[in-house]
Amino acid sequence: MAAEIPVLAPADQSAADKKPKGKLLLIGVAAVVLLAGGGGAAWWFSSRAPHKVEAPKAAPVAPPVYLALDPPFVVNFESEQLVRFLQVTVQLMSRDPATIELLKANDPVVRNDLLLLFANQKYTVVSTREGKEALRTEALADVRKVLSTAGGHPERLEAVYFTSFVMQ
Repeated sequence: MAAEIPVLAPADQSAADKKPKGKLLLIGVAAVVLLAGGGGAAWWFSSRAPHKVEAPKAAPVAPPVYLALDPPFVVNFESEQLVRFLQVTVQLMSRDPATIELLKANDPVVRNDLLLLFANQKYTVVSTREGKEALRTEALADVRKVLSTAGGHPERLEAVYFTSFVMQ
C-alpha cells in the first residue's frame, strides 16, 4: 500500500490562478467607484446650476382708450407787444375706462384748467420742442389734479397728447 503523498502545485501556478480573479475584482471595484463618483458629480453640478425662476406673469395690459377734448382750445397771449393765438387739440390717454368716464363727467373743469394753462404761456417758450413737451407735462399734471379732486385715480391717466398745435 502506498501512501498517498500530497503533491503541492508549483508556486507559479497558484499565483497565475489568483491573478485573473484579483484583476476582475479590481476592475469591478474601480467601475463602482467611477460610477458613484460620476453620479455624485452630476448631482453636485445640477444642484449648483442656477434654476430658472419664472417671473410672475403680469396682468395683460389693456388697450389704450383716448378721449378727445373737443372743440380745440384757442387762447391768445402776448408776444413782443403783439397778440398771438394758440390753437391746441388735446387727447387724453388711459387704459382704464372708468378714468375716461370720470374725465368726461368733469369735462368743464378739465377744459377750464387747460385754458388757463395755455393762456399763461410765452410765445418764445412754446415755439420750441422742449417748450411744447414741458407744456404737455404741465397739462398732464393739471388733468391729474382734476382727477384726484373728483375722487379718481390720477396715476391711471397715462398721457396728454397734442394732436394739433397751431400758433399765429
